[in-house]
Amino acid sequence: MNKEFLFELLRTGSVSGNEAELEKKIYDYMQDKADQVTVDELGNVTAAVNPSAPFKVLLAGHADEIGLMVTAVGSDGSLMVTKIGGIYTTAYPGHKVRIYTKKGVIYGAVANSREIARNSELKPSDLRIDIGARDREDALKYVELGDTVTFDTDVRELLNDCISGRALDDRLGAFIVMEALAEAKRRGASVGCYAAATTGEETTGNGAYFAASRVRPQIAIAVDVTYTSDNCGISEALTGDIAVGKGPVLCNNPSIHKKVNERLRACARKLDMAVQTEAANGRTGTDGDTMHLTGVGVPFALVSIPLRYMHNPDEVGSLRDVQACIDLLAEFFVSCTADMDLKPF
Repeated sequence: MNKEFLFELLRTGSVSGNEAELEKKIYDYMQDKADQVTVDELGNVTAAVNPSAPFKVLLAGHADEIGLMVTAVGSDGSLMVTKIGGIYTTAYPGHKVRIYTKKGVIYGAVANSREIARNSELKPSDLRIDIGARDREDALKYVELGDTVTFDTDVRELLNDCISGRALDDRLGAFIVMEALAEAKRRGASVGCYAAATTGEETTGNGAYFAASRVRPQIAIAVDVTYTSDNCGISEALTGDIAVGKGPVLCNNPSIHKKVNERLRACARKLDMAVQTEAANGRTGTDGDTMHLTGVGVPFALVSIPLRYMHNPDEVGSLRDVQACIDLLAEFFVSCTADMDLKPF
């Protein structure tokens, strides 16, 4: 695992709709690790091994993150915003932020007070960002409407191979699919192997649609994060007992393809790897839902990284889980053959 590159991705802003800087870093990184690397009109970066092979397997991890967008500038020079994706509005007051402008990153502080802190019904339109501007005219020299905003946080290493940082959802997935593809190439996978760092998952899902529509895979796997039931997590009664550091999570869900899921489990057994299971109904809320409905329909599965405090300024995950996901997906690529029968009977 190239931890330095992972941390570089985690330091890079990539609010949904503004992913180009991050995607360019992935595009450059994969040049000597794949047989082919492409970028499409939406900014999806797709790396391929054996691109001429007729049987294709596509992994997708989304490169975008949640955040804010500047919608107006007050007479005092403060910035007003709306949400991009599923934010926790109450996490922003009193926090440092970065504003991504055409002239580069500028920094701001989100206004806070006792009154704001007591407002449990705070809306994104209630937030005000102080960038130090004297007035509206001064602020508009640096910022324009539509600029995106993220928390100004760093990635940190914690105890027991854990890390914390902004946008582990789903920077981890985008990193994992690329590393798994590179490992599959090294190990001589025979089918067409594809890894896409997709755009727009947190908002529209259009990136996954573009990527899967062009690859036209026989199998797709979404690689994303999932909630845990450990350390202030959700109730295990909702989806299962999931914990950070205990391995990749496979999903049992009506839309998940059972044969693909079983092959993933067989790959884990071959690697003597522990995997966790979550159970969910309806849509998965990932790029898999989109890829599944492209072309004539694509069988898909979901591999998730356990994540604490999703969509917060500092999410917590495990580097051991990241490496295990890379190993599992590389093994899946290698295990696939052109004569696979995916029909249930």
